[in-house]
Amino acid sequence: MVRGKTQMRRIENATSRQVTFSKRRSGLLKKAFELSILCDAEVALIIFSPRGKLYEFASSSMQETIERYEKHTRDNQANNKVAISEQNVQLKHEATSMMKQIEHLEVSKRKLLGESLGLCTIEELQEVEQQLERSVNTIRARKAQVFKEQIEQLKEKERILTAENERLTEKCDALQQRQPVIEQREHLAYNESSTSSDVETELFIGLPERRSKH
Repeated sequence: MVRGKTQMRRIENATSRQVTFSKRRSGLLKKAFELSILCDAEVALIIFSPRGKLYEFASSSMQETIERYEKHTRDNQANNKVAISEQNVQLKHEATSMMKQIEHLEVSKRKLLGESLGLCTIEELQEVEQQLERSVNTIRARKAQVFKEQIEQLKEKERILTAENERLTEKCDALQQRQPVIEQREHLAYNESSTSSDVETELFIGLPERRSKH
């Protein structure tokens, strides 16, 4: 029979809880013993029951294992402190370097704006001038490219409008060619209606004999 999966939550029934504790405790102690034998590991296991009873297993000496654990913990804490200290030093160094870079950029910016030039040497002024010339050349090249793109767009719009104008002109010419034929048909229809309206009609009231005498 397949056992169902045990839900990881507190067992409410006190008897079942005590039975489960006894079984699991024995199994855990057994696994700790097997691990120490099979893998030649130093194992120390401490268990307190719900009522406070102590159960323990140590492959060598519980006290020595605890001392070894405490020493290892202290060493780790010391190493972590050293690592944190080194990391802080590195961060401070990076922050100082970034502040210097920001200050250098601010000085360069003021020079490009024509400010704080009183203490500049000839070489520095020439360098600023050359940098400005390079910037102006780059701006002019970009400006020319933008103008070229706009001209190409306008030419494309002109081509589209010209094609649309030619299409409308052809349509207008076709309508003008059909107009005389339509006017001729309307004139003939008007003449036919006029001819049919010229027929005289008389209305006679009275007996047939009297109508024939008239």
